[in-house]
Amino acid sequence: MGFGPCPAGASCMGLLCSPRPRPLQNLLLLLWTLLNCSLGGSAQGPGEWTPWGSWTRCSSSCGRGVSVRSRRCIRLPGEEPCSGDSHEYRLCQLPDCSPGAVPFRDLQCALYNGRPVLGTQETYQWVPFHGAPNQCDLNCLAEGQAFYHSFGRVLDGTPCSPGAQGLCVAGRCLSAGCDGVLGSGALEDRCGLCGGANDTCLLVQRVFRDAGAFAGYWNVTLIPAGARHIRVVQRSRNHLALMGGDGRYVLNGDWAVSPPGTYEAAGTHVVYTRAAGPEETLHAAGPTTQDLLLQVLLREPNPGVQFEFWLPRERYGPFQAQAQVLGWAPRQPQPREVDPQPPQLLEPPAARAPTRAPGPCPPCPDTRGRAHRLLHYCGSDFVFQARVLGTHRQAQETRYEVRILLIYKNRSPLRMREYVWAPGPCPCPPLAPHREYLLAVRRLISPDGTQDRLLLPHAGYARPWSPAEDSRARLAARRCPV
Repeated sequence: MGFGPCPAGASCMGLLCSPRPRPLQNLLLLLWTLLNCSLGGSAQGPGEWTPWGSWTRCSSSCGRGVSVRSRRCIRLPGEEPCSGDSHEYRLCQLPDCSPGAVPFRDLQCALYNGRPVLGTQETYQWVPFHGAPNQCDLNCLAEGQAFYHSFGRVLDGTPCSPGAQGLCVAGRCLSAGCDGVLGSGALEDRCGLCGGANDTCLLVQRVFRDAGAFAGYWNVTLIPAGARHIRVVQRSRNHLALMGGDGRYVLNGDWAVSPPGTYEAAGTHVVYTRAAGPEETLHAAGPTTQDLLLQVLLREPNPGVQFEFWLPRERYGPFQAQAQVLGWAPRQPQPREVDPQPPQLLEPPAARAPTRAPGPCPPCPDTRGRAHRLLHYCGSDFVFQARVLGTHRQAQETRYEVRILLIYKNRSPLRMREYVWAPGPCPCPPLAPHREYLLAVRRLISPDGTQDRLLLPHAGYARPWSPAEDSRARLAARRCPV
């Protein structure tokens, strides 16, 4: 039987069998095979790791320590070393040590108490010294003396310094990643996923300006369950308020201002700060375990409430639906929706909208001019062309039923027919039935959230609609700050 070179893909250590093996023949075959394979080409690639072994017991009997597991690199002559580490360390957390327990580094220094060092017969009592360059060396200070000595490395699992999160491993100070492995550098993404790439959640980031000029609580946003990295900022004399899912205020509720501090809410810690200047912030790491309602308690016009949080993708759709309901509660009372018909048929008969005979009203202030138009256009929540269908006056306010014809600006959806409210029985400027106007109105929500109204402020902006007024409105829209 003849023997040739090793075929491609065959192992050079494989031996052929013969019916009657002979010791000398087998030895020659083995030597010939090894020689032939070594001359046939170099080894390909690095060696291979054996599977990881089991984790060792924790290096500490209480508190934090380290556990280690190892593996071996198997490689043939000529192969490159395996890539990677042969040892892996992870953090292990045991019950806290008792208050009187001696720290781990102190115990290691105490092992050299009463032992001669430095080549003399002098003995000392040793305590840890933390001012040396390498914090993972066992640097111990001789009590009553002005020198310290390094006794080599500290044992694995020794804290790098008092109160530090890092632990010493093989002479290096390592911190645990979110996977618990020391030195891995693994971090949680904004979604709370270890080693993630922020692709399982979405960032909700907005500025709330939909508030009127009346004092009270205004809904800003719903912060749904599962939200993370919540951040809210407002810079004014107003106050942020937070309500839990049970309807009880967490802070700044019931017209009482809470002190700055940390509050428990929805399974997370909410940090409330109020600076010396007019600025307030809310921060919470999350995730929240139930919905929270963010509000602002107005004492002056709202310059804007900035808020952001991260939300799992599967919860974003329900949040949008809930936020729309929160931000667009039924305005009271709301005209019944009707199918589109010719304008004259939408005008209610006189019997449908009874009005009180108004008494003598004083003249309204002059509100003409570009500055007045820009002030109300830019500061309003809605600007639209509307036809007045009816008027109802009472002691404290006037209600106009209008049909929306053209929308220039809206911060939330509008229906085809709406009620617009004006303060007092003698509103300024007054609106005449069956006339068309260009109106700049604000949104007003009652503190208890039961009323959501469109408000035409006193001396607000209401002009009979015309092509020239249409051009002025479009020009004003371009001049408003973003």
